Amino acid sequence: MKIEGVIFDLDGTLLDSMYIWDTIGSDYLISCGITPEQNLNEKFKKMSIVQAAQYYKDVYMLADSIDDIIDGVNHMIEHLYTSEVKVKPGVKDLLYKMNENNIKMCVATATDRYMVEAALKSNEIDKYFSGIFTCTEVGFGKDSPEIFEKALETLRTPKSKTIIFEDALHAIETAKSAGFKVIGVYDDSSENESKKIIRLCDDYITSYKEWGDKNL
Repeated sequence: MKIEGVIFDLDGTLLDSMYIWDTIGSDYLISCGITPEQNLNEKFKKMSIVQAAQYYKDVYMLADSIDDIIDGVNHMIEHLYTSEVKVKPGVKDLLYKMNENNIKMCVATATDRYMVEAALKSNEIDKYFSGIFTCTEVGFGKDSPEIFEKALETLRTPKSKTIIFEDALHAIETAKSAGFKVIGVYDDSSENESKKIIRLCDDYITSYKEWGDKNL
């Protein structure tokens, strides 16, 4: 298949950043003086930040508005996106090769835009993407295909020649159900789901270089 368009997830796919989201759900509640439930962080992995904020209000009866909760969570982690988070090995070379092959690229992520833009810029890869799509702006989490469909509309490439790079099982399930071709990306945070991911995906990678050498 000749690839014409690529939709990249951000955290755990382009960026080595899932360690931030592995604990932030509990960390935020603890900062509010609330003891979180044991499996909270696992639940939050499948939610957009808006869905997570609504969960805080519904289950933990927080008085703050949805916007205030989101601002509070983002404030705890935003410095990491501006200065600390780095791309995964091989990402820069892959993006360069894709650009040289005139492949259109964009980002679809649950992370809010200003942090996405900061991380892409600090890692000097922002120039490669024609668009950034966030769950907050689209109005749906990755349990719904809208964010991928919106990205595809902007790329203006055929779905049959567009691939998605994703590390999270729930997002992969959504993309595959919507008829997308998906490349599963290994990340430590989703290692316990890797067997399911491998079965679902059209391809599965632990090395961007190896995949790029074979396909570009």
